Amino acid sequence: MNKDAIFHRPESEYAYLYTNEKVHIRIQVTRGDILSAELVYGDPYIWKKIEGKEGQYWKSNVSKMHKTLFTTTSDYFEVEVTVPTKRMDYLFILTSVDGKKVILTDQGVFEYKKKLLNQKYAAFRLPYFHESDRFKSPEWVKDTVWYQIFPERFANGDESNDPAGVKAWNPKEKPERQDFYGGDLQGVIDHLDHLTELGVNGIYFTPLFKAASNHKYDTEDYLEIDPSFGNKVLFKKLVDAAHDRGIKIMLDAVFNHIGDTSSQWLDVLKHQEASKFANWFHVNSWPATYTPTDDFENAENVTYDTFAFTPHMPKLNTSNPEVQDYLLKITEYWIREFDIDAWRLDVADEVDHTFWKKFRMTCDSIKKDFYILGEVWHSAQPWLVGDEFSAVMNYAYTDAIKDGLITKKITLNQMVSNINTQLTLYRKQTNQLMFNVLDSHDTPRILTVAKNNKELMKLVEVFTYLQPGVPCIYYGDEFAMTGDMDPDCRRCMPWSEDLQDANMFSFFKQLVAFRHNYAQVLSDSSVVWKRVDNRRGIVKFERGELKAIFNIGKQPVSFTEDNVVFSNLVEDNSVLQYGFVIYK
Repeated sequence: MNKDAIFHRPESEYAYLYTNEKVHIRIQVTRGDILSAELVYGDPYIWKKIEGKEGQYWKSNVSKMHKTLFTTTSDYFEVEVTVPTKRMDYLFILTSVDGKKVILTDQGVFEYKKKLLNQKYAAFRLPYFHESDRFKSPEWVKDTVWYQIFPERFANGDESNDPAGVKAWNPKEKPERQDFYGGDLQGVIDHLDHLTELGVNGIYFTPLFKAASNHKYDTEDYLEIDPSFGNKVLFKKLVDAAHDRGIKIMLDAVFNHIGDTSSQWLDVLKHQEASKFANWFHVNSWPATYTPTDDFENAENVTYDTFAFTPHMPKLNTSNPEVQDYLLKITEYWIREFDIDAWRLDVADEVDHTFWKKFRMTCDSIKKDFYILGEVWHSAQPWLVGDEFSAVMNYAYTDAIKDGLITKKITLNQMVSNINTQLTLYRKQTNQLMFNVLDSHDTPRILTVAKNNKELMKLVEVFTYLQPGVPCIYYGDEFAMTGDMDPDCRRCMPWSEDLQDANMFSFFKQLVAFRHNYAQVLSDSSVVWKRVDNRRGIVKFERGELKAIFNIGKQPVSFTEDNVVFSNLVEDNSVLQYGFVIYK
C-alpha cells in the first residue's frame, strides 16, 4: 500500500455540502492499490457507555465508499452521507488489494485498530453544515444550451449605424484584425427565430459596450452600448424579446483592463502622475508611454501594466476602492436596469480575489440565481469555492476531448485521465455548471480543428454534450463554419441558404433537443467509464440510464441494444468509423 499517496482535505472538493443536508466525501489513493474504502462518521458529541465496563465509545456509522473516477496514477472513492445534527467527525478505513488495513485520520495514516475508531482518534471534522457556505448553483443553468454571439459578425440588421469603413457582408472572406462588417443588435433581434428553431436557451454576447475595436474588449464606456451595435433602448428590447422566448442573456464584463480611448486613461495620458486617475492603473514608471511596433496589438518599452502586451488595454487597479466602486456600480446597473441573467468575466484570473468576492456579493444581492462565469483556462479551484464564480470556461476539459478524439496528441486513456482529473478538481454542483466550449472567438473553429471532417465534428460535439457541465454553440457552427485562430474564427455568419450546411443544422437541432430531454440525467448522474480502447479507437461510458459508444477507429464496433436514442454512422447494430450511438 502506497501510504504516501493517500490524500483527503476537509472543507474542499474532497469534503463539502452538496445539498443543505447531504455531504459528499472523496478520497484519493494510488491506482489499483485499494480494494475497498469505508467512511466511519457521526456526530462529534454523541458517545455511548461500554456495557459492564468503565469508559465510553464514539457512536458512529459506517458507509461503503464507491470507486468512481480514476486517472493514470490515482483512484477516487466517494460516498454521500448525512448527519441529522448537521455536524460530523469522520475517519477512513482502507483495505489494500493484499488485505492490509489502515485508518486515515487528520493526523495521517495508522495501522488498523478498533480502538482508534471507538475513540475517533484525530478524526477529520466538518464543524457545522452552514447553508450560507455551501456552493450554490443556479438551477436554470443546468438546463441551458448556450449560444455565443460575436456581435460584429452575427448579422447586420441596421445599416444606418454602420461604422466608418464598413466592409460588405461576406462569409467567405477571411477578416483582418481591424475590419468592420456592421453586425449589430438589430441583426440579433431579426434572427431570434433562428435561435428558437435551433433550441438554444441562453445567449452569451462578447462585449457590447462602447469601444474602438471590432471585438470591444478595449472598453471606452461601460455604461453605453456601442453606437455601431445600437443603443440601450434596443438592447432592452432584445433582452425582453429573448426572455419572452425563454432565452437567458449573459454579457461580457472586461474588468481586468480598460480601453486607451476611455476618459480615465486619456486623463492619465494628459496629466500623467498628476491625473486624478493615476492610481486607477498600474503605472510602473512615469510618464505612461510605450514604443509602437509593426503589430498594432503589441508594443515595446511599455511603462504600465496591460492585458498581454497590448498598449491599448491598460490594466485596472482593482484593489483601489475608487475602481472597485466604479466597476461594482456598472455590475449592478446592467442587472437591475436590463435584467441580464449572467456575467462572463474576461481575463478573470488576473483580477484579485478580494474584488471578485465583492462582485459576487453585488450580483447575489440583486438576483439570487445569477450566473457568474470566469474566463480561466487552467485549474480554477480558488475561484470556485462558492464566494466568487459559479463556473469557468472549461477549456482544460474540452481541450482533453479535442486532443484525444481529433488531434490525437494524447491517447484515449490519457484523455479519460485528463477529463477525470478535471472532474475531481471541483465539487459536483460546480461540475454541473462548467461552461463546455469546443471553440470560441479565441480559438480555431472545431470543424477546422477536425480538418473539415464533419462526421468527426459531430462525434466530438455529442461526446461533449454528454459530459457534466453545460454546452455552448459558437455562432455558425450549426452551419459548419470554418476558421483558424482569430481573427479568422470571427468570419461573418452565412445567412444565405447556399452557404449553409442544412445537414449540420439538422444535426445540431437534434443534439440540442437531446440535451434538453436528458438535462437532469446529464446533470445529476456520474460518468462511468466502461471501455477505453486505444488500439481500436473506442470509448464507451454511461451517464445514468444512457449508454454511449464512440468509434474513431477503422473497424466497426457492435452493440446489442435496440432502444437507440441518438446515433450517426450506425449500420446493423454496428458503429462505423467516426460514428456514435446513445442507447438505453
